[in-house]
Amino acid sequence: MTIRNWVKFALTALLIGGGITGLLGIFIRWNDVFAEAAQNGQWGEFIAGFVWMIVVGLTMSLIAQMGFFAYLTIHQFGHNMFRSLRLWNWVQLLIIGIVIFDLIAFRFLPNVETGGQGFLYGTLLFILLAVSFATAYFKAKWTTKSAFISALFFMIVVTTLEWLPALMVRAGNVDSWVTLLLFPLLAVNAYQLLVLPKYNEKSEEDRLKLEARRAARKAQTAEGKK
Repeated sequence: MTIRNWVKFALTALLIGGGITGLLGIFIRWNDVFAEAAQNGQWGEFIAGFVWMIVVGLTMSLIAQMGFFAYLTIHQFGHNMFRSLRLWNWVQLLIIGIVIFDLIAFRFLPNVETGGQGFLYGTLLFILLAVSFATAYFKAKWTTKSAFISALFFMIVVTTLEWLPALMVRAGNVDSWVTLLLFPLLAVNAYQLLVLPKYNEKSEEDRLKLEARRAARKAQTAEGKK
């Protein structure tokens, strides 16, 4: 990928993370951050809270971008180590199962004290799996069928690892933070996975155009020397 396209790719991912977190933060963190400021007409405090939500989203986007490029390295390493895409896919499915079990048994259940919390964490798990399967489906549809398992692995396993710091918190209003931080991670990861081929193609087109311009300049220089 060329530098210019990488910058576009990264900035768009940042905007997605910041925008989603800022907008959803108003609703998810309303009681904790925004309600008192809105009731008292403290609009400066309200805007400061909104900006803080955007900053949190930008941070989640950066984490997601680092996770994505780390996954690209891990995927290539795994493919080379197992010397078979089919075997590597089975390994990825095994890891997906382990991560989902860990998520339920060691992350969600210890935080569930009421029926409402159980419903919340069940809904978050459903959202994680639904978005992951949908993203993997479109990735396979737009590229190759063999990409389905790898895309599913990235969306479930890597997103969960990026989400882990919020899941490990046991104090404060953990439920709202766990809820809020899932959405920018899912959105940015889905964007990166689905849109990266487009930027790679655009980078290849830009390189070909650059080579054509260089060849044209060389031809003009050679013609001028005659």
